[in-house]
Amino acid sequence: MKKSIQHLVVFLVLAFLYMPILILTFYSFTSSTMIGSVRGFSLDNYVTLFTEPALLSMMGGTVVLALGVGLLSTILGSLGAIGSFYSKRGTRLFVELANDIPIANADVVTGFSVCILTIVIFGIDKSTFVPLVVAQTALCAPFVYLSVMPRLKSMDPALFEAALDLGATPVKAMIKVVIPHIFPGILSGFMTAITLSLDDYFIATYTKPATFDTISTYVVNATRGSQTQIKTALWALSAIIFAIVVIAVVIMNLNKVDSEEERI
Repeated sequence: MKKSIQHLVVFLVLAFLYMPILILTFYSFTSSTMIGSVRGFSLDNYVTLFTEPALLSMMGGTVVLALGVGLLSTILGSLGAIGSFYSKRGTRLFVELANDIPIANADVVTGFSVCILTIVIFGIDKSTFVPLVVAQTALCAPFVYLSVMPRLKSMDPALFEAALDLGATPVKAMIKVVIPHIFPGILSGFMTAITLSLDDYFIATYTKPATFDTISTYVVNATRGSQTQIKTALWALSAIIFAIVVIAVVIMNLNKVDSEEERI
């Protein structure tokens, strides 16, 4: 009885998390114009998604932005974690505290403050994309830090010192010893940064150029409009994003299992 209850609880939790996504995916393969009205099978939503110029431009711009922000955040977050790890205890505690504040801070505060800093104080126009990139990097880099730091803490600090004693320069020791050990954390942080950039709405709203839309801002604006064809095409976009995330997670976990088996 106890195991049955446990299985039921797990099933209900999974159903609560995934059922809405599966329902949305189901309707993306129909000709329905609203959830709750089931019509025949159709691929029109996917055809519209990949033929509508506005949708293609929005998706392409969002992907480029996410990759750029992800790369920049990964570099800054990883360097911050490495520098903090090899610093004195007081410096490390200060950096960790400073890193936690942006995570706990509301996105709207981050977006508005970066907007004031870059646009009002430094006079950088939104059309340059600088405010948007800076704001999203400020959002994502702390999460990269949190992904990398546990890998550093699990590493023997003597390895880096041993590499130096054997004649390696600090840079070479970092590349040959430290980076390979923390690479899974770096990759995880990179994927997290991309996800946060794709998901961000409040920061992008404050800092993006007027003629540019991310997926999040476009979806919100489209749901307020009257173009039914665009709305239903976004169901297909949601299904594709979900499928990509599932595939990426499965591949990462399979690689993790393979690497653990190799070590054994």
